[in-house]
Amino acid sequence: MTDPVKKPLPKRSLLITPEGEQQLQQEHDYLWREERPRVTQQVSDAAKLGDRSENAEYIYGKKRLRQIDSRLRFLRKRLEALTVIDRKPANLEKVYFGAWIELEDDDEQLYRYRIVGEDEIDLKRGYISVDAPLARGLMGKTLDEEVEVRLPKGLESYYIVAVHYDKPDWDSGQPAGHRWADNH
Repeated sequence: MTDPVKKPLPKRSLLITPEGEQQLQQEHDYLWREERPRVTQQVSDAAKLGDRSENAEYIYGKKRLRQIDSRLRFLRKRLEALTVIDRKPANLEKVYFGAWIELEDDDEQLYRYRIVGEDEIDLKRGYISVDAPLARGLMGKTLDEEVEVRLPKGLESYYIVAVHYDKPDWDSGQPAGHRWADNH
């Protein structure tokens, strides 16, 4: 019996918005300047209590320090690898990375999304990865265009109602009153 041929994973885009980069940088700074020194002090205090082999605070603190250091290494490498897309495209009516888009389906149901990097995905807010099937199907399409997009659930048809490159009023950071599509 032969092994099934494994498909390579699709190449992922290493893109991020300025807001996403800022969030990763803030997390790094918090861990480095606040969390790590606090946990280091707790470990030091616990070590002074004596037998470390049975000292739960010491053991937990050392484990937490390893987790923090691992996350800090990841964030440093990630921030170095990412490309920040901080300029609007020449054609503001086309869908590109960073765009907020409004789509309408055949049932006149409105969907709102923002195309972001994988570090910024937030499905409750409609922030979808540039590598998601819906985003890939919309890239380069134009305002008022009818598009067919192949999604995991099949071929879907959408009308591009709006394309924004400045944060629209409807993106308040909370889920909007409109239905959010799942599995896109």
